[in-house]
Amino acid sequence: MVTKNSLILANLLVLLSTPLLAQTPAAAPVNSNETKPAANAEQKPAEAKTSSEGGSEQKSPENPLAAESNLSDKKKSGKTTKEPMQLGKKNADAPKPMERSEAIKRANAFFNSSPVMTADFVQIGGDGKRSEGKLYVQRAGRVRFEYAQPATMEVVADGVQVAVRDRKLATQDLYFISQTPLKFLMKEKIDLEKDVTVQDVATDDSGITIFIEDKATFGGTSHVRLIFDPKTFKLKQWQVKDPQGYETLISLFNIDQTKTPDAELFKISK
Repeated sequence: MVTKNSLILANLLVLLSTPLLAQTPAAAPVNSNETKPAANAEQKPAEAKTSSEGGSEQKSPENPLAAESNLSDKKKSGKTTKEPMQLGKKNADAPKPMERSEAIKRANAFFNSSPVMTADFVQIGGDGKRSEGKLYVQRAGRVRFEYAQPATMEVVADGVQVAVRDRKLATQDLYFISQTPLKFLMKEKIDLEKDVTVQDVATDDSGITIFIEDKATFGGTSHVRLIFDPKTFKLKQWQVKDPQGYETLISLFNIDQTKTPDAELFKISK
């Protein structure tokens, strides 16, 4: 069974695409508690573990399996809605193939273009469950995922740590951002060609997809798909497959790169 915390952590972390602290040691703990590897990692992620009396315990993040589906925008009554669409499907209106170098150049330009972003997000988890919420981003590395009800979780990154909170249970777990498979998007200036191995660039109805491999991830090699709108080249989806083989798919809608989020949104209570 996939845990709530592992499902949410997988969600976090392309939006650390705003610059973050450069590569901190992956295994260094936040507090005196020793980081323990997940049990039975080859079969399923370990159950999230919280400390007693509402405290926090440092752990390495896990990423769950996500459906091999895609989501597309549909304008209705002036508001963006989300509908499933099939990955890889092609038709006469499909965007023209883009050269590898041009796709990487435009992806870098997007990631480095703005220090702020707000967006609505949709998450498809390993159990097929769909969750929605609001995303706030501000460099360097500050991110907040607010899940809509009935979910009780929220994720906050303050530039150094990631906190996964359960509002109902009043618990908080801490993780190192540098342990995530998307840490290459945390640098002051992002250059995909230099920071990771770009395996391929593909074009279909879902957009321009950049396939990335990161062998420096805590626990092994991770694979990431970054999916961009072919017209605006804004990031609209990402999918992460972690070293245990778990995947998660996140889609972004109603992206706004002009609003500066309130700094209070990114504070983590110790």
